[in-house]
Amino acid sequence: MAEISERTAQQIVDTVKDVCGYHINFIRPDGVILASTNPERVGTYHEIGHKAAQTGQPIEVGSNDSFYGTQQGVNLPFFYHGEVLAVIGITGDPEEVRKYAYLAQRITGLLLKEQEYDARSRNAGAEIHYFVRSLVRAEAVNHDFYLDFLETHGIDESLKYMTVIVRLDRRYNPANLSMIEQEILSAFRQTESPLYTFEYPNEYILILREEVYRSWEYRFRRIAEKYGQFLKVGAGMKHSLIHQNRSYAEADIAVRAAGTRGGYAEYSSLHLEILLASVPESVRRQYAEKTAGKLGDKDRQMLETYFACDCSLKEAAGRLFVHKNTLQYHLDRIRTVTGFDPRKFSDAVVLYLALREEMSSSATDI
Repeated sequence: MAEISERTAQQIVDTVKDVCGYHINFIRPDGVILASTNPERVGTYHEIGHKAAQTGQPIEVGSNDSFYGTQQGVNLPFFYHGEVLAVIGITGDPEEVRKYAYLAQRITGLLLKEQEYDARSRNAGAEIHYFVRSLVRAEAVNHDFYLDFLETHGIDESLKYMTVIVRLDRRYNPANLSMIEQEILSAFRQTESPLYTFEYPNEYILILREEVYRSWEYRFRRIAEKYGQFLKVGAGMKHSLIHQNRSYAEADIAVRAAGTRGGYAEYSSLHLEILLASVPESVRRQYAEKTAGKLGDKDRQMLETYFACDCSLKEAAGRLFVHKNTLQYHLDRIRTVTGFDPRKFSDAVVLYLALREEMSSSATDI
């Protein structure tokens, strides 16, 4: 029986939600939710999804709480090679969300057909995509194919390589998207590394030697600076070729940190961001809301400048073009509103982390 990875399932639900705005669940035949746009539902039991998988028939629910773990919506079995691979559930009024369930079916079929192929029988582009994807996901590759690929493309397995990610922001659909994509691919080709691909729905991946990357690093910084509203660039550290999943994980952290670093970041330059990346996103956002959620924009600006000036009242006041007493007033207000005094080191750390998370969330929610 065919299987679908949690990563691919999450791609499907995120993509469909971008289109329709409703919560989507990707449910295994045993009724367990494999992926969802509502993170709290992942791993929970969905009774109607289980029943839809058993019967092979669509089931619509007209009201919430009619069945265990089920909300109002449409639950549509997805068949692949004659078997129920999963059930796709969309939460909402069945009359409104039904069409989107069928869209999710189509997207799922397209993704599975893309993934299920014999690497030897496809063209060079498909083989490269398969090879790069397998490396960054640490998926098993046929050993003969692996050796043939290295020889065909002149890749020395004994050298160290690094992974670079350019990730588009799915919230935007700029009119010049095609031009942006061409500029990204042009930068990739300029490195002369054959190991690059596009990963649906919004990610470009490049694997190359670090010394080669240093020669073209300015191109990637320039892209990040030029298109910072639409994309972020992150670079991992160098590892052996078969351990590019490690470099990819590092590049992923760098991409998320790039929102506070002008759209470009390298894992080797990160410190606090590495620690924050180990904390679930929902927890980080709760932390930011609890500590700094009541601050106004002007207070945030004052606080960010104060921290940027290493908590120097004189320097921060000068940079803000305000009197030092005015800045003192705003710091007192922040203490009153949040319960944390920015002039105390321990409290300043709490507020600094909250601001960093807010900046990162608003700039890298991609």
